[in-house]
Amino acid sequence: QVQLVESGGGLVQPGGSLRLSCAASGTIFSSNTMGWYRQAPGKERELVADITSAGNKKYADSVKGRFTISRDNAKKMVYLEMNSLKPEDTAVYYCSSNYYDNYYWGQGTQVTVSS
Repeated sequence: QVQLVESGGGLVQPGGSLRLSCAASGTIFSSNTMGWYRQAPGKERELVADITSAGNKKYADSVKGRFTISRDNAKKMVYLEMNSLKPEDTAVYYCSSNYYDNYYWGQGTQVTVSS
């Protein structure tokens, strides 16, 4: 019903920027909440940011003021603009889509912040 494919991950220096993209396909998109989660080695998956069908945005405290989530329903794309990156941002980032408690997940893309 819904398929998600992330791209844009890679290696970046502290203080640098990176933009993640998520391409969605399927019959459900505009009505779903779209989000980005991340999981670092030895840690639980955590919410980074999400955006509802109404355009309401939510961010983890650790990324507020640095990351921006956006969506383009016409293109069926979701983006995460990451600025002022820190080593602690290093993780696998996952795109998500949910309608109520029914979640779909992408395969993940690695983001490494290091000198």
